Amino acid sequence: MKLSNWIDPFAHADGPPPRHLTPFLRWVLRGTGPALTAAGAISIVAGIVEVMAALVLGWVVDAALNAPPENVFSHNLGTLGFALAFFLLARPVFFGGNALMQNIVVAPNVLNLVLQRLHRFTLGQSVTFFDNDFAGRIAQKEMQTARALTDVVVETLQTVLFALASVIGAVLLLGTVDGRIAAGLVVWLVVYFGIIRYYMPRVRKLSTARAAARANVTGQIVDTVSNIKTVKLFAHADHEDRAALGAMSRLRDRTLDYGRVSVAFRFWLMALAGVLPVLLVGGALWYWSRGMISAGDIAATGAVSLRLAQMTGWVSFTLMGLYANLGEVEDGIRTLTPAHALVDAPGATELAITRAQVEFSGVSFAYGREKGGVQDIGLTIAPGEKLGIVGASGAGKSTLVALLLRLYDTEKGAVLIDGQDVRDVTQESLRRQIGMVTQETAMFNRSALDNIRYGRPDATDDAVFEAARQAEAHEFILDLRDFAGRTGYDAHLGERGVKLSGGQRQRIALARALLKDAPILVLDEATSALDSEVEASIQAALERVMRGKTVLAIAHRLSTLSSMDRIVVLDAGRIVETGTHAELLARGGLYARYWNRQSGGFIDPKAAAE
Repeated sequence: MKLSNWIDPFAHADGPPPRHLTPFLRWVLRGTGPALTAAGAISIVAGIVEVMAALVLGWVVDAALNAPPENVFSHNLGTLGFALAFFLLARPVFFGGNALMQNIVVAPNVLNLVLQRLHRFTLGQSVTFFDNDFAGRIAQKEMQTARALTDVVVETLQTVLFALASVIGAVLLLGTVDGRIAAGLVVWLVVYFGIIRYYMPRVRKLSTARAAARANVTGQIVDTVSNIKTVKLFAHADHEDRAALGAMSRLRDRTLDYGRVSVAFRFWLMALAGVLPVLLVGGALWYWSRGMISAGDIAATGAVSLRLAQMTGWVSFTLMGLYANLGEVEDGIRTLTPAHALVDAPGATELAITRAQVEFSGVSFAYGREKGGVQDIGLTIAPGEKLGIVGASGAGKSTLVALLLRLYDTEKGAVLIDGQDVRDVTQESLRRQIGMVTQETAMFNRSALDNIRYGRPDATDDAVFEAARQAEAHEFILDLRDFAGRTGYDAHLGERGVKLSGGQRQRIALARALLKDAPILVLDEATSALDSEVEASIQAALERVMRGKTVLAIAHRLSTLSSMDRIVVLDAGRIVETGTHAELLARGGLYARYWNRQSGGFIDPKAAAE
C-alpha cells in the first residue's frame, strides 16, 4: 500500500454527524486512527531528537575541552563520529519522515475525507435547508470546516506533540545537568501554560464569531453576483454595495476583536520567552562558576533555552491558529449538521415501476401552516395518461409535484406509485423514475454534453446526440462557442445556462428528459417562459418526450394542455373540476372562465375571483 493511500480520502461516514465538537471530530476522522497514531509517534520522536541535538552539542563541547587542542579529533573519534551521524543522518531522516507524514499521508487525505463526508451529508438535506440559507454560505462552510479541521489535525501532530516531546525532553535533559535548573524550567512552564489557558478560550470564541461574519460576507456577495442581471435591471448597485459593506463592516469588527486578544496573547508569551534564556543560562553560569556543572552543560542548557524561547513564539502562533480553527469548526458544525428533515424510512426499498400509475389518496399538505398547499386531494392518474393541471398562482399545483417527488411528506393521506407509498421507498430510486422539465431550467456551468448527460450519466455520446436531435437542440449546439474557445457539445453554457436563450435552455432540458427516459414525466410550466412561436417550434419535441409516459403537466398557458387526456382544475388547494378540454369548456365553470379571460395565453388571476 502506498503511504499516500494509508488514509482513504473517500470513505463513507458512519451515520449522521454529531452536533458537539469532540464526537464530531471522532465522526469525521473515523478510519484515520492508525495513520494519525504513526504520524504522532514520528512527531514525538522528532521532538525528542530536537532536544538531543543540545545534548550532543554539550558532549562535543566537553570532549573538546577535555582533550589537548592538537588531539581533539584523534581522542574523540567516537563522540565526533556519533555527532556527525546524528546531525547529517538521523536528524534529517526523522524530520523528513515527520514532514512526509504531515504533507503526504495526513493533510491531503484528511482534507478530502472531511470535505466529502460533510458534502455527502449536506446533499441529503431537504430543499427547505437550502431555501433557508445562502448557497455561497453553505459552500464556504463546507470548505471552511474541512480546511480548519485539517489544520487542527496537522498542527496538533506537527506542533503540539512535537513541542510537548521537546519540553518533556528538555526537562529530563536539564535534570541530568542540575535538578534546580530543571525545576526553574518547570516553574516557567506553569506560567506559560497558565497564559495559554487564559487566552485560548477567548481566541476560540472570537474566532467562531469571525468565521460566522466571514461566511455572511461570502453569502451576501455570492447572492448579489448570482443575481447580477436583476441588480443591473433595477439599478440597485448602490443598494447591494451598502448590503455588502454592512456585512464587511461586521466582519471587520469581529476581526478587530480577535486581533486585540491575539496581540495581548502574543505580547505576554514573547515577554515570557525572553525570561527563559536569562533564567536557565544565568542559573547554569552560576552553578558552573562554583564548579558544579561543566562547560558542556552550559552549552546544552543555552541551546535548550534558546530553542524553547524560539519555540514559544512558534507554538503560541500555532496554538492561536489551532484554537481559531476549532472555533471555525464549531461554527461549521452549527450550520452543516442539523439532522435531515426528510429521510428514508427504515427498511425503505427501491421503487419498482410496473405500470407507472400515480395516486394521490386523501392528500393534505400546508407547509406546516393552517392555510395554503393542498387539501384532501383524491386523484388517480392512469398508466400512460397525460394529465394537465390548471389553477391560479397558489392553488397548489407545484405542491402536488413536490409531494410526488417527496420533497416534502404529506401531512395527511399518501402519494402512491403502482400502489407503493413514496414514503416507503428510497428517495433516490423514486426520483430516478421521474423525469422533470421546469420553467426555470436548471443548467450547470459545464459543457452542453455534460448538461444533457445529467439525465443519464452512463449514457454514451451517441445517445446524448440522439436525445439532442429529438429535442431539436442538435443544430444550435453545434454552433455554440464559449469564452475559452470550446465549441459545439464541449462549449460551457455559463452559470445557470445564462448564455442560452429561453428556447435553447428548454431544448437542453427536453434532451435531458429524453435521455433519462423515466416512466413518469412532470412538466412544470415547461413552456410558459417562451413566446408562442418558440413554443410551437418545440411542441414536436415535447410530444416525443411525453410518448409512452405517465405525464403531469402544469401550465398557465391553457393552449398547451388542450391535447391532454384529462385536465384537473385546482382552486385554493382543492380539485374543483376535472375533464377533457372540451368537456370543461362546455361546463362553463372555472376552467372556461380561465380560457375566456386569458391575456396573452396565460390565466388571468382575476378569473378565479369571479
